[in-house]
Amino acid sequence: MQAAPTSTQPAAQPPPGKNYGYARISTRHQHEDRQIIALLKAGISRHNIFTDKITGGTFDREEYQKLLKKAKPGDCITVKELDRFGRNYEEIIENWRIITKEMGVDAVVLDYPLLDTRVKNHDLTGRLICDLLLSLLSYLAEMEKRMNHQRQAEGIAVAMAKGVKFGRPALDREAFHFIYETWATGGISGRSAAKALGIAQKTFRNWASEHSATVSE
Repeated sequence: MQAAPTSTQPAAQPPPGKNYGYARISTRHQHEDRQIIALLKAGISRHNIFTDKITGGTFDREEYQKLLKKAKPGDCITVKELDRFGRNYEEIIENWRIITKEMGVDAVVLDYPLLDTRVKNHDLTGRLICDLLLSLLSYLAEMEKRMNHQRQAEGIAVAMAKGVKFGRPALDREAFHFIYETWATGGISGRSAAKALGIAQKTFRNWASEHSATVSE
């Protein structure tokens, strides 16, 4: 009986994984253009970039959750900066673990080339270095956020103690810019910002919208 001819066809290779990008801004007064441009330069298609406009203090974000559901083993998720994942130390570490360990998806941080699980993916030393750097950077990101909030709160307290009048009926541009920047970076709430300026919260929102529109022109 003649043996069946053996196939000379090479084994089928799995299709390459998809590349996804994630961008996040903290408030609607900020712009994600800088992040989008960096992700596009990294070769990620625009329709594969997911964007949220929400604080980094929570991972309960609509577009981020959509991205996690869409990504499959072998795919890659890229962010420009580590704090786009968030600024809560424990949650950054946990979500990195879920993405890279449980989901089997690679993760890349463009601003930190060492935070790239595609590099030396099967090298124990390479993975260790990546995990250690991630822990350090996410810790520093959270501490920087806390220090910024503390400095902003102390700055407002000092200004008020020196007699700076935040409550003038007309727009005090110097005081407004100081309070606006503190609010825009998450240092104080809109209610606290309005109270510091001595105006209604709705008035502060209107002023902030007008200021943001002027800056973006």
